[in-house]
This record gives sequence, C-alpha cells and structure tokens, in this order.
Amino acid sequence: MAKKRIVVCGGNGFLDGKRVGSGSRICKVAVGRGWDVVSISRSGEPVWSSVTASPRRPSWSSSVSWQKADMLRPATYRSMLKDADAVVHSMGILLEADYKGVLTGKEPIWSGLSRAFSATKAGSQNPLERKDMEGLEPQEHDGQLTYELMNRDTAINLAQEASLQNIPSFLFISAAAGAPLLPKRYLTTKRDAESTIASSLPKLRSVFIRPGFLYDSSRAFTLPIAFFGTAGNIVNSMIGGRLAWLAGAAVEKPLKADLVAEGVMEAIEDTKVKGVIGTTAIEELAAKAWRRNML
Repeated sequence: MAKKRIVVCGGNGFLDGKRVGSGSRICKVAVGRGWDVVSISRSGEPVWSSVTASPRRPSWSSSVSWQKADMLRPATYRSMLKDADAVVHSMGILLEADYKGVLTGKEPIWSGLSRAFSATKAGSQNPLERKDMEGLEPQEHDGQLTYELMNRDTAINLAQEASLQNIPSFLFISAAAGAPLLPKRYLTTKRDAESTIASSLPKLRSVFIRPGFLYDSSRAFTLPIAFFGTAGNIVNSMIGGRLAWLAGAAVEKPLKADLVAEGVMEAIEDTKVKGVIGTTAIEELAAKAWRRNML
C-alpha cells in the first residue's frame, strides 16, 4: 500500500512565524505515522537550533523532503503538491515591518505605530481571480509583507492550488484569538482566510486549527509565558470568560507544540473532521491519538 503524502508549507520553523516550531513538529508526527512528508519554505531545511534544543539534525528529519519555494509564486511549488493527500498552511507573520521597526528603533514611534495599527492595509490582487501561475503581488506602495498578504492571501492561494489538484484535505493553522498589543488585523485576516476558503472552495475538506500560545521545554523562553497564560486562563474560566474580549490569547489555554501537531495529524486522518477546531477540540484529537497508541 502506497504511503499517504502530506505537504507542509512553513514546515521548517515556528508555527505561522510566531511560536514554537510546530511546522516542523507536524512533519515529525507525520513521519512517525508513516506519511511521505514534504516541507516547503523559503530556506528549505531549518536551522535546527532555532526550532529545537539542539543544533544537531534529528533522526526523523532525514525522512522529510525539505524543499525551497516562494509561497507568493505558485509556479515555484505547484509541482511539489502533486499526488498529495493533504496540504497544511503553517506560515505567516506575527509583526509587520512597521511594528518591528518601532521595537528596534528603526521607525519613528508615532508614524510606525499609526501605520501598524491602521484599520486596513493592502494584500495582493484577489487570489481567486489571478491568472494561471500568476504570482501574488504586494499592493502596498512599498511592497510591505502585510497580514493581508501573508496571513490571508497566501492561505487562500494555497487552498485554491490544492483544490485545483483535487487534493482531498487542506488544513490552515489559524489562531484562537488576538492579543492586546497586536493589531486587530492579525486575527481578522486569518478569519477572512477561513471564511473565504470555506465559502469559495466548498469541495475541499478544510480544517481550521485555532490554537493559543504554544510552548515547549526545548524553547525555554516559552515556559514563563505559558505559565502566566495558564494562570490567566484559570482566572478567566472562574469568572465566566469575561476577560476574553480584553485579553484575547493572553487568557487562552497554552498548548504544548507536540500536542497541537498530534491534533493536526489526527484531524487530517479523520475525514469526518472539518471546519473550525478550537483549543478544546485540539486537545480531544490529541488525546484520541494518545489512547490509540496506548492500545
């Protein structure tokens, strides 16, 4: 029996660019489940010290095909999707250049934050109306990689490519909530991607994973954040969730990166799963996989 094939876009680093390396964790879990695994990113194989506790190449990574491509240019990755059974979008940005510039002192505070927290920015041309093999072109005057482009349009574009190749399943790593210090567009662009994919590509089994903050012992800086996030989640639960509107992801239950990766693969393998998968459902899917492995 031929192996099932999964393509993880963004599989070499942090999940959607902001947290512990769940793109690579998805690859690891998929290898363990016997899948043929392809990772697509700009750089190919990751710098292991950036996603694990060791600079050494882990043994499972030799079973992954680490490919380089530009997710704004379908011509660079379309052939890599051939014969896939599932495609995962696990990439994006947490901070735009304006915000990063303010934090590093390269941008004036007022003008940088004004642009970063603007109500809307341009993404690309409509991904669903592009010509065959046409790339996504940044529409901001300075070519900035915006939330609209990276978190929304690349996901819609990849889902469309998966649909055109009759790939059965598409999984998008979204987010449970925004955060007080993040522009609202970080979350709204992800929600826009979910709704557009679900409504415009109805034949594609789409799964939208919405985790909160991810942590792992190999990335020590994530542990105190997870501790305070867990405390916030407990307090929020005790008062009926009344802090969620204000604190967002800060009071969403943090999840271990490996747990989310197990939940992702369980969702892909269970063809009854589709639509939005929140924190509790992610935990349930991972627990289902754990129980099966214990038998």
